[in-house]
Amino acid sequence: MAAMAGVLLFALFAGFNDAGALVGLGLRARPGVLAAMAVLVVAVVLAPLAVGTAVAATLTGRLASFGTQTGRGPLLVGIAAAVAVTAALAARGLPTSLTLALVGGIAGAGTAVRAPVDWAVVGGVLAAGALAPLAGGLVSAAVARLLRAAPAPSDAGRRLRWSHAAAFAAVCLAYGANDGQKLLAVYAAVHGGAPDRYATAPGALALLAGGFALGGLLGLPRAVASMGGGLTALRSDAVVVTELSGAAVVLGTAAAGAPVSMTQSISGALVGTGLFAGTRRVRWRGVLRLGRAWVLTLPAAFAVAAAGCLVPSALR
Repeated sequence: MAAMAGVLLFALFAGFNDAGALVGLGLRARPGVLAAMAVLVVAVVLAPLAVGTAVAATLTGRLASFGTQTGRGPLLVGIAAAVAVTAALAARGLPTSLTLALVGGIAGAGTAVRAPVDWAVVGGVLAAGALAPLAGGLVSAAVARLLRAAPAPSDAGRRLRWSHAAAFAAVCLAYGANDGQKLLAVYAAVHGGAPDRYATAPGALALLAGGFALGGLLGLPRAVASMGGGLTALRSDAVVVTELSGAAVVLGTAAAGAPVSMTQSISGALVGTGLFAGTRRVRWRGVLRLGRAWVLTLPAAFAVAAAGCLVPSALR
């Protein structure tokens, strides 16, 4: 029962931290909050079936190997540290990536208990995470330039609505294929076994989807303010460019099994699209605040997880 409660709380927090921001972008297409959330939740559940669970496997086994000697305890400490650091930064007005915190927490726990940590994998994940916002910005600026040069169709309004719906669906698919797999990773860490074992388990999927959706609805007002409006002032057509660009970057990293934050990629794409429209459209104070949160997240999670593993051993 305690294990199930822990997984549910993680799914709630993941939804609170991630889902609200993505659904907030989707509302520009006016599908309604519940409809947008339903599309995102369905993508989180079904995407691993379509693209595999390589990202979840990276989080649970490739970053650090917690074998039979250490057990799952240190891995759970790393997960708890990631949640604590993300929540602490959010409370100080610094919304950040839970996925980035997970990488730091797992690496910190592995280092503390002297479990084998694959620093090449850790470095690759960090490089992908660092490049994702930049790539999102570059791709969005390039797409915006191409669309600006194309002639406007006579039914531009209707096409924009359909384009927005398709772009939001792509964002949801990308999130489910990459960032959203941390839900499966945590479930596997708590219950044991490989993540792909639970990708088709109805009970596990229902628990994760329900908690994620509820958390997303609770976090929607905060996330919308910090994600879109806090970085740029964009028109609806620019938001479509942002969504498509961010989704393309995250789907690309998912193929390599590299956990990358959807919110990081979308944020970079927002800034890139805003820059193309004019530097005054970018709210640089919000960009710097978000960047500061990302820089703090991984080392803070690493330190908290390491302390969480070392202090109990020192007190024995």
